[in-house]
Amino acid sequence: MKLLHIDSGILGDYSVSRRLTAALVERLKTEHPGLEVTYRDLAADPIAHLSGAYLSAQSADPSQHGADLQKDLAAGGRALEEFLAADIVVVGAPMYNFAIPSQLKAWLDRVAVSGKTFRYTEKGPEGLAGAKKIIVASSRGGIYSAGSPAAGLDHQENYLRTIFGFFGVTDLEFVRAEGVNISPEKKQEAITAAEREIAERPIALPKAA
Repeated sequence: MKLLHIDSGILGDYSVSRRLTAALVERLKTEHPGLEVTYRDLAADPIAHLSGAYLSAQSADPSQHGADLQKDLAAGGRALEEFLAADIVVVGAPMYNFAIPSQLKAWLDRVAVSGKTFRYTEKGPEGLAGAKKIIVASSRGGIYSAGSPAAGLDHQENYLRTIFGFFGVTDLEFVRAEGVNISPEKKQEAITAAEREIAERPIALPKAA
């Protein structure tokens, strides 16, 4: 079984989402010793944002691709293949300015490929990556969960539910630490609660496994 571990927090050792993804992956490795883990750090090694040249490359003569475009295409291809090969994907997704980090969005743009993770049919779009399990480690400075006054400002978790749902993923879970910028005490309380949830919650293997 293969696990893809994605981090996108830009705060290094101070990143709450990185702390949570590390705990998730460590638990899964402990429970499943044969797990094969691939790690991608989108802050340390970011994928370039989409360009017009990249989008039009599929219909262009490969011999006309310049060196920079060839490199970009290869990077996008590796990201896509890692995602397609994974049975479990653990994603660290902090909220920055009410949404996901641009580094994470750039990665998602490379795995949102027609014919690979979704396709359009006469009945509408169809996801092609539904056999995967995805666990998102979400961190937020304020309180944006359902029922809170600021819930309508959440374009982070809502977007991730939308895009992974578009890929056909139904086995999608969130572990959340929010309110981490309210006070040091609130930050520690949120992290402790999230780590307790990681340690205690049942984590079922993907249905296809």
